[in-house]
This record gives sequence, structure tokens and C-alpha cells, in this order.
Amino acid sequence: MNALTPRVEQVDCYFIREEFVCLSAGLSPLDSLRAGADEAERYGIAVASELCSLAKELLPGQRLVMRLLDLRSDDAAQITTGVEVDHEPNPELGLHGARGLLKERHYPQAFQALRTHVREQLGPESARVSFSVPFINDQDEFLQLRLHLGLPEDIPLSVFVETPAAVHSAAGFCAAGASELFVGTKDLTQFYLAADRGNHLVAPSYQTRHPAVMAGLRQAVESGGGTGTPVHVFALGVDLDYYVKHLPTGRFMMCTAELQRLAREVSSR
Repeated sequence: MNALTPRVEQVDCYFIREEFVCLSAGLSPLDSLRAGADEAERYGIAVASELCSLAKELLPGQRLVMRLLDLRSDDAAQITTGVEVDHEPNPELGLHGARGLLKERHYPQAFQALRTHVREQLGPESARVSFSVPFINDQDEFLQLRLHLGLPEDIPLSVFVETPAAVHSAAGFCAAGASELFVGTKDLTQFYLAADRGNHLVAPSYQTRHPAVMAGLRQAVESGGGTGTPVHVFALGVDLDYYVKHLPTGRFMMCTAELQRLAREVSSR
């Protein structure tokens, strides 16, 4: 994005999923995390090295947020060789995201090693790298995870809002100290409408502008307004203008490919 001409100045934050960082680094998360504390620390340092490489590409004023590990069992089974991955009948609603992290005994050691390495490599610039909790339902899970990770109160931790329960807990997240809220519209839509976004047979039911979805997005945005907590909403390219018009926020997220296309369209006008 930063290499586009003209430069895309309005991009102030980039997101990366931890599992994608693992893919880039050739890591198998569960094999590493379940091989003991030493291996978990090595895993954390390897993830941190990838993040530092990305952070060095940031322009002044830009940030990098890593969405913590959100590895479903069906995906984990394809890349895990050293440990047994439990079979789940419905991995989408299974043990991943915040609930998965709380079950990983050595993830705190990995996360501590990650944060330490980022600080050592980036120095003061490490403040531009932060972390967000995926697939979480309420403030109790948020507080449990902070405790599990051993995060001091002054270290920011944000939240991805992508379930109806998380929408209803948005104000609670803010009260519990979440630094920002990121609303994952694609997952939120499928959970609100009980329509798998990957199933073409129910595609007509998957509506990102459905009144129920819009009400949830609006509630999440307004929940942050009372505490001054920034709320960012994911928007597909086809929905961006509609969301800008109908949601009380100017903070939007997009996939890089769609953002690149939008930037090129604007620059060609």
C-alpha cells in the first residue's frame, strides 16, 4: 500500500493475523506452543521477527496491529504434525480465538517473548505495534485473557467484535479497558443471519447491509463513543459508501486488495 503512487496517506493502521505471520515464517503454532516453554519462547521470537520486518516498512504516523492467534481445529490439522488436534464437528463455533488462547498453557511465554523481542528490536518505535483479541464474547473473557497473558495495566489490548455477544458487550469491553474495538463485519454477518459466508447455497441470506447487521454495527460504534474508545468497522468495497453514510464513524478497515483497487481508481480520476 505504501508503495502506491500517489502515496495512500490515509492508511493509518495495518492489520496482520498471527496465523498468517506463522505461515510466512514456516511455523506450526500448536506444535511449538505444546512442545514446552522453551519452544514457545522460540516461537514468540520468530513471530516477533516477522512483525519487526513489517513495522520497519511503516510510514510516520502508521501503526501495526497483530490479531492474536485464531486457529480453528480444521485449519490447525493441516499444519500440525507433532501433537494431536481434537476433531470438532463445527470448528467455526469451536475452540479458537480468545477461548483457544486461554487453553494454551504456554502461549503466555510465547507472547512475553514476542513483546520483549519487539521492544529490543524496535526501541521506542515498538509503541507502534499493538495486539488485538479475536473471537471473544464479553469483558469477562477479556479480563481473563489479560490475566492469562500477564499484561500490565498500562499495556494496551484491543478487541475484535465479531459475534452478537461481543456487540452487546462492546460497552463492557470499553469499561474493562480495551484500547480500541475492531468490528469484523464478515463474521458478524454470518453469525447474525445464521448464513455461512463460505456456502454459496445460502449466499442470498448473507447480507452485509441487513437491518439486523446494521443495528449491530451501529450499537458497537455508539458503545465506544461514550468512553472515547475508537471503533473501526470493516467494510467490503461494495459496502463502503453505504457504511460511511449510515454509520456514525469515520474509521473503516478494508482488505488490502480492495484498498489497492480503490486507491488506483481514485488516482486515475
